[in-house]
Amino acid sequence: MSISIAETTTSQEAQEELANELLNQAQNASQLNSSQVAQLVGNLEKLLDGSSVSKAVGQKVINVVSNLMEGNSVALSASANRLVQVVEDVGLKLIVPADREILSSGSVVLAVRSIDGTNFPQTSFNIFNTDNVQLRALSRSRSKRSGSALGSVSLPSSLIAGLSPEDQQLANRVQFTFYTKPALFQDDALNNQTLVSPVLAASVTNLSISNLAENIQFTIQNVNPIDGNYSASCAFWDFTENGGGGWSSAGCFVVNNTPEETTCSCNHLTSFAILLDLSREGIIDRQQAQILTFITYIGCGISAIFLALTLLTYLLFEKLMRDIPAKILVQLCLSLLFLNLVFLLDGWLALYPVVGLCISTAFFLHYFLLTSFTWAGLEALHMYLSIVRVFTPYLSRYMLKFSLIGWGIPLLVVIVVISVDKDNYGVVTYGKYTDGTSDDFCWLRNDIAFYVGVVAYFLLIFALCLLVFIIVMVQLSRIKKQNPQNQPPNRGVMTDLRSIAGLIVLLGLTWGFALFAWGPLYLPFVYLFTIFNSLQGFLVFIFHCAVKENVRRQWRTYLCCGKLRLAENSDWSRTATQNRRNLSVATATTSAPHLTSRSSSVISDSTNSNGSVFADSGISDSSNSDAILNEIHRLNIS
Repeated sequence: MSISIAETTTSQEAQEELANELLNQAQNASQLNSSQVAQLVGNLEKLLDGSSVSKAVGQKVINVVSNLMEGNSVALSASANRLVQVVEDVGLKLIVPADREILSSGSVVLAVRSIDGTNFPQTSFNIFNTDNVQLRALSRSRSKRSGSALGSVSLPSSLIAGLSPEDQQLANRVQFTFYTKPALFQDDALNNQTLVSPVLAASVTNLSISNLAENIQFTIQNVNPIDGNYSASCAFWDFTENGGGGWSSAGCFVVNNTPEETTCSCNHLTSFAILLDLSREGIIDRQQAQILTFITYIGCGISAIFLALTLLTYLLFEKLMRDIPAKILVQLCLSLLFLNLVFLLDGWLALYPVVGLCISTAFFLHYFLLTSFTWAGLEALHMYLSIVRVFTPYLSRYMLKFSLIGWGIPLLVVIVVISVDKDNYGVVTYGKYTDGTSDDFCWLRNDIAFYVGVVAYFLLIFALCLLVFIIVMVQLSRIKKQNPQNQPPNRGVMTDLRSIAGLIVLLGLTWGFALFAWGPLYLPFVYLFTIFNSLQGFLVFIFHCAVKENVRRQWRTYLCCGKLRLAENSDWSRTATQNRRNLSVATATTSAPHLTSRSSSVISDSTNSNGSVFADSGISDSSNSDAILNEIHRLNIS
């Protein structure tokens, strides 16, 4: 036992002797060139190779770093990151006999406090000068920052709540480092920005902690007062930036700033455009991003409500669900409803420091985005089969096959993405604004997964929907020219435009605005994308529920009272009976030159297994407005 004590004492004496020698070499730091600084830093790293560092050795190392910070900045730049890591290593290995230890020098202050990672206390750090440092655990009622401090920060008790139990066991200390000058943090990429404050750092046992449940606010006094011609921004030192370290503003923003001090914190905002932002860079103007965020959440909330109303309408009234287009519409509405709900929850769930929760949220957001694309594509495919191929009646288990495609293929895609790497999903820092802020969102983190699993998938579906839309428009134009007498006298340009708009909404062509959001057109097309796609559910309700004659009749029959109410055996029921007769006549005599507007409406509202593709596609909006489009169907059958 005495041998072990003697060996330990000898080792500590050797460390202190080497530390003294290095401190002497650093006395004239201004005379050292870059190679001499690098050699000195290498010796510091060897000094810290052991498992622990005594207070005496740690203090000397901090003094060496402080002296080097007073030297030639050019000679220092190549070794700056290594010196920062040396200070971190001292904090990690410093022997803390009580519950705290503070090492102070002219340019660097290191404060270390022992903690219990399973019960992390709220901890504050305040530095008034290099000889006056406060490090303590505080209750929320005592967490107010002391005035006139050079720097201060308060870590919330929820800081490490998102860590695994194993990492929480490792979290046995918290350390704060204060650099009175930014000599170790020079960044040529700052351009016209200037560092105006000291540097304050905080870490917990060198663990990586992100996705905080509570914001961390820290305040730093400016070295020189900032006049009104300049704006302050907050940033942190990213060791991966610019290949060798640099300042990054991702996740930090200014809470308050005066000429004397600046208070920083974090913020989370997200606009709907993130789902299909091909550039993946986001908006750089915070005011524009806030406007887009408000539009997104208001639009998604409205869409969720009206999608639910559309689903209730079609599911409650059996007569509306007798044809295939209505069944496809219900599946599309269900997918859009889930997409809107998950998106509305995403930004809120991203605040919780639970990695699995964010991955799950991103997984389901991706899935319902793909199902929404797929059901729009299946709507287009059904139109093609019905109008061009006239093939629908001969396909067995038609809706079963469509359901397997609509819900199954997207499921396969997201399973492949998460199977390749579960970290493909997670927190994404979206947008870097000019004021230094950014947004966090649970979404696809990997660019390859995004471009293959979202963009390529979307382009395939979008091409199909656009092709079908063009085919329908060409058929419309051809029939209107060949059979002008079939047009109802009350069908005008506005009716045609309303029908076209309904078809655009149903096929999801408004998602195509994302393809034009580049360069100078980025902002206007992001606005168009956000407005139309966050309101897609509301527009589906308008064009495919509210303006449809047979839907309104169901509402009046079962939901209205008084003069607005229609009896179940009213004109609608008698018309439906007559409609089936007219349908039989029209099908049996396909060579008849014309169909009346009444019998044309009958075809679209009939209850045959095929149904009219136009009835639920925004083309037919009243009992006599779809004669031309049903003429397309009749000519194809003949």
